[in-house]
Amino acid sequence: MTACTGARHEYPRAVLSAVVADLRAIAQMRLREAEVLLANGEPSGAYYLAGYAVECAFKAVITRSFAPYEMPPKKRVADSYIHDLTRLAEIAGLNGALDAQMAADASFAAGWGVAKDWSEASRYEQLPQRLAADMVAAVADPTSGVLAWISRFW
Repeated sequence: MTACTGARHEYPRAVLSAVVADLRAIAQMRLREAEVLLANGEPSGAYYLAGYAVECAFKAVITRSFAPYEMPPKKRVADSYIHDLTRLAEIAGLNGALDAQMAADASFAAGWGVAKDWSEASRYEQLPQRLAADMVAAVADPTSGVLAWISRFW
């Protein structure tokens, strides 16, 4: 579509930007919801939503990498329809940055160690308060948290 002119030329960029903005907002919203649930004695939901926040954040990075006016690679799009946080980091192209951050920041490395084990299947589990608190802290920490780190790339 690079030959297009006029208002249609801006549409794909606007659509991508809107999707990325929505994913960022959803990631932040899910983390806020996780914090509310944790504070109100609902650790299972808190754990699930904190992990979901990380998933949405990685998907924002992946979506941002799609070039306007070009169809994204089918395999990359299909591969993105997963819930495995380690795999999403890889698809987002962040493995090198992830390794570097873990080497530079022990608190981040510990938090990633908690977050990477999240699974969407946790929505069917009853989880202890301590695990949920660790997960929410790992994701929410404004300095060494997983979401703060991912947000540098979106």
